[in-house]
Amino acid sequence: MTRLSLEELRELSEAILRRHGFSEPHVQGVTETVLAGERDGCTSHGVWRLLGCIHTARAGKVSLDAVPHLSEPAPALVRVDAKGGFSQCAFDLGLPKLVEKARSQGIAAMAVNHCVHFSALWVEIERIVAQGLVALAVTPAQAYVAPAGGTRPLFGTNPIAFGWPRAGQNPYVFDFATTVVARGEIQLHEREGKSIPLGWGIDAEGQPSTDASAVLDGAMLTFGGHKGSALATMVELIAGPLIGDLTSAESTVFDAGTKSSPYHGELLIAIDPARFLGADAAQHLARAETLFESIVDMGARLPSQRRFAARERSLKEGVEISDSLYADLRKLLE
Repeated sequence: MTRLSLEELRELSEAILRRHGFSEPHVQGVTETVLAGERDGCTSHGVWRLLGCIHTARAGKVSLDAVPHLSEPAPALVRVDAKGGFSQCAFDLGLPKLVEKARSQGIAAMAVNHCVHFSALWVEIERIVAQGLVALAVTPAQAYVAPAGGTRPLFGTNPIAFGWPRAGQNPYVFDFATTVVARGEIQLHEREGKSIPLGWGIDAEGQPSTDASAVLDGAMLTFGGHKGSALATMVELIAGPLIGDLTSAESTVFDAGTKSSPYHGELLIAIDPARFLGADAAQHLARAETLFESIVDMGARLPSQRRFAARERSLKEGVEISDSLYADLRKLLE
């Protein structure tokens, strides 16, 4: 393993992205995202993703210097066209307007269209929640996942993320794929030559498999059978046709076999508790704290607690990445 400080990792990521021609706003946006994943102990969304970012650039499936465009189709709606770039710059452009509209209207939604999306949603959710807002985000991917009872990929991993602000402490945040496991976890198993647990996916013949490569060539499975499948369908609809963007299957067609990062859209919703509740806001937010305390008091863990603990450690100690990954990242500078 190679230990690096977060600043050293930042410098490496920025150098790689600049070396491959990304404009400075995209260099900074992508770096912040992969650094957050590594910092928070979520290696499947950490600096390993830079390999996919550069592969996508080499395949011509992402704009290196896209300048997003913002429009306002309605008082509570924001639309940002990413113009074929990675999603970070589009999110950065739209966030202030989303916050403004949520505070004005009580609830607001933002569609990010025509973006290449490779990252975890909690990074965006935390930035919305930091404004004192409740947040929800969903996005499709490419067709990696079979519906319940099916044998061929149709859905993306279709994550759902939610955040709730908490005064004086870390927010309540969850972010999970509607699959049994994130696709990045299977890819990391494949990279390291490890088998995967039975139940994560099926091979190209529709048979259960513990071979990571076979599942990546076959189909992943939703969690909870038909329930996860229904949630995945919901994500396809509200972050696809509802915002005028691609479904996961359509994104796979666009990919044309290059195995690049997915190209599609994202839907984010922000709710202002103060606007909803008025003078009673403090009373009802206190009731939410009672719920969180009841969960913890019985020994249960709140989602994201491990991530926040990992963040605290990483800020002090830096992070460790495998020697092989570090070597592959260094090669991107050649």
